[in-house]
Amino acid sequence: MIESDSCEWCEIWHQEIGPIYPKTAEGKLAPLRRIDIADDIPKDLAKLRRASFTPTFILMDNGKEVSRILGYPGEDFFWGLLEEALTKIGFKPNS
Repeated sequence: MIESDSCEWCEIWHQEIGPIYPKTAEGKLAPLRRIDIADDIPKDLAKLRRASFTPTFILMDNGKEVSRILGYPGEDFFWGLLEEALTKIGFKPNS
């Protein structure tokens, strides 16, 4: 998650999703790593295309970017977008 301390939508995500995210199947498959947009990109992500705004959720698999969710569209849309991204790395949602 690329975020900023001044990002209102990041704060909303942390309130609505943050507490439950690590307890979900999605959170276990794709643990959250928080990076401030103002900071340098960590060396292990040096090849990553820089985010333009916050929040940006970047799904990585074996060191490669698989998908991005730009912004936080609200809880209902977020889970659907995340599920769609995770299917690219073999996630099978409980239907």
